[in-house]
Amino acid sequence: MTDLGFDGKVAIITGAGGGLGRQHALLLASRGALVVINDLGGAVDGSGSDKGAAERVVDEIKSLGGDAVADTNSVATPEGGKAIVQTAVDAYGTVDIVINNAGILRDKAFHNMEPDLMNPVFDVHLKGAFHVTQPAWVIMREKGYGRIISTSSAAGIFGNFGQTNYGAAKMGLVGFTRVLAVEGAKYNIKANAIAPLALTRMTETIMGALGDKLDPGLVSPIVTYLAHEDCPVSGQTFSVGGGRVAQVFIGETTGYFKADLKPEDLRDNWDTVTDQSGYGTPSNLAEETAMFLPFFA
Repeated sequence: MTDLGFDGKVAIITGAGGGLGRQHALLLASRGALVVINDLGGAVDGSGSDKGAAERVVDEIKSLGGDAVADTNSVATPEGGKAIVQTAVDAYGTVDIVINNAGILRDKAFHNMEPDLMNPVFDVHLKGAFHVTQPAWVIMREKGYGRIISTSSAAGIFGNFGQTNYGAAKMGLVGFTRVLAVEGAKYNIKANAIAPLALTRMTETIMGALGDKLDPGLVSPIVTYLAHEDCPVSGQTFSVGGGRVAQVFIGETTGYFKADLKPEDLRDNWDTVTDQSGYGTPSNLAEETAMFLPFFA
């Protein structure tokens, strides 16, 4: 069985100066990808900068025989996103892969959540994916090829105390991914998301003993597979950590129908509304709408 190679493919990885992004970069570069290492080098909360973070990963990749360039632009602005993509074009002529990995944390219980805790998290996680992916998307659309992987989180999909800002941004990336999959289908652009569980500087204070089993390098294989030209899926989300990979899917129950629906009908038939047997997993809005049609026949 042949290995999955990336010879000549150009990958942008945001937040690649450490943690998960560094691991993704090392694995892709080891398989022949040309990698743009983007990292502002800030603290976990997004403050400050260290422009050497990206350079250090570039040096590491080059010492191992790979090829990479550093970029220190911020994903948090449209101008920064365009500049990151321009770095790839200037160095390698194109973009084939975008891995949206940059992130910050500003946790606080919801009743204490202030705009200065909320907006920067949206700017980096959710808007950052827009800012970097859109200029790359134009190139991918024109060439008829692209792979996009965005980093979601169980905090958004399933919820976690103190992370309304982070969770909302991360679940937003699931919606972002679903729509990109629909719009990119005819251009051979595939978009997927991961919800990783790994020991990084963003999680090291909360993992405890479990952290020893959650090597961030074990997240990179699914990212690498989803970034490959052989990737078989689009619009999907995968939970990954410690060597385990599982699909997270959005399902919809068959539901309850009554033409003159009243609140009391729902009270009396709530078990039918929430009965998860016979659920469907629509992959787009049209398929979800089609689930209504049997009731109107």
